[in-house]
Amino acid sequence: MLRHLLLAATLTASGAALAQPKPDPTWPCTQRKVTTLGPGAVWTGPDVTQALKDWGGDREAAQLAQKLASRRTPLEEADGLIADFAEKAGPEKAERLTRVFAGVFEVVNGERDKVMAGITRYARGQRVMAERIREEASQISEIKTSPDVKETKELAELESRFNWDKRIFQERSQSLAYVCEVPTLLEQRLGEIARKIQAKL
Repeated sequence: MLRHLLLAATLTASGAALAQPKPDPTWPCTQRKVTTLGPGAVWTGPDVTQALKDWGGDREAAQLAQKLASRRTPLEEADGLIADFAEKAGPEKAERLTRVFAGVFEVVNGERDKVMAGITRYARGQRVMAERIREEASQISEIKTSPDVKETKELAELESRFNWDKRIFQERSQSLAYVCEVPTLLEQRLGEIARKIQAKL
């Protein structure tokens, strides 16, 4: 009996491990790649299925959603904006606040998708540049180890190009580290706004 239980537990654990998505080897960020962000990750309020379809039809809810989603709006102002909307929302307050969240989710998630796609393109360019740098380094090494090596104009130009490409690659790598933080910052903003809206339901 115990052996059967251990076997079942092992199979369950193996199944859970197999169910985990494999990391994308082309993803350049240390942050885990989450391709799809669902409302349930941050929202525990009323069902948002319908709100996701019709939030744009509620003009005031849509305007507030756009304002809350914008990173130009400090989070410190969100409480007051949500409170004012909730006070004027009438008997459909919960439904309309849910629309506000749905709008914020759609806008932030759309921005996040664009950032993720941009990171992927950026990383692809880095891989191409890295390959070029390796080829240049190999050519320089080949020329310098040649028995009849001379300080030729070709070698000087190749070394200059190699140093320039390496510098650009390093600068782009540093920039990428900052860009990689953007999806996480957007997710954090979305979660904070969701909590503030739910507090007014």
